Amino acid sequence: MEIASLRAFLAVAEQQSFSRAAERLYLSQPAVSKRIALLEEELKVALFDRIGRRVSLTPAGQTLLPRARRLLNDAREIERALSDLSGEIRGRLLMATSHHIGLHRLPGPLKVFTRDHPGVELEIRFMDSEAACHAVEIGDLELAIVTLPPKPLPHLQTGLIWDDPLVVMVGRDHPLSKRKQVTLETLLSYPAVLPSSNTYTRAILEQAVQKAGLSLQVSMETNYLETLGMLTEIGLGWSLLPATQLTGQLVTLRVPGLALARQLGSVTHQKRSLSNAARAMISSCQQATGR
Repeated sequence: MEIASLRAFLAVAEQQSFSRAAERLYLSQPAVSKRIALLEEELKVALFDRIGRRVSLTPAGQTLLPRARRLLNDAREIERALSDLSGEIRGRLLMATSHHIGLHRLPGPLKVFTRDHPGVELEIRFMDSEAACHAVEIGDLELAIVTLPPKPLPHLQTGLIWDDPLVVMVGRDHPLSKRKQVTLETLLSYPAVLPSSNTYTRAILEQAVQKAGLSLQVSMETNYLETLGMLTEIGLGWSLLPATQLTGQLVTLRVPGLALARQLGSVTHQKRSLSNAARAMISSCQQATGR
């Protein structure tokens, strides 16, 4: 059973698409289809049901999925262990980050990392912080640089890199824009545009609101903070955004008793030894902040 075929199987299973799997693997779609066909022929079972454009796992595919993950993780660990014996920083580093961190925090560290470690084959996946933490937990990723969970998660180890203050903002035409300070009750009488309720950032706000015995009015949700900034700028509601997103079209509001922040940093698995490349990536981020 070839590692390349298992990688193709896992990519198709996760993407539920041969074309998207091909993009992830930097292969042509026919090449991915051929690898799946060879694997199905070797195992003598169908792994996917293909109905129109819809791709789903068969019972055999569902049985293979967790075992394929373990085999690929073991293969990566072998590659990493042998590579790290030399003390060199090279090999493949599979990591994830959020779009916001990728735009506002990582450019500097990434520039330094790629300059100093040209032997590293870096693959970055952009996803929500919650999904990235889950991917680290099940072994799909070695490292995530994301918003840290407010409460510890089993099997995961976190490391603070950036403190990220959160600020209440409104557009310049919002009814509250001329008031530099408002009560929480007044603020919550207006609709908000916020990340979805399953995000760490939303959980930080909801905890503070519930503690005050109040509730949110949410008119629109999206997990892209840059989109939330735009929606706030055009007056669709107030939002809680990182201070780094303040623009000339936004006004900050002081809400007594509401001083919130989130933490951004590294997420790794407690039982997984880190590659030299992963350690170097974390170090590059820490050096950028002076930690």
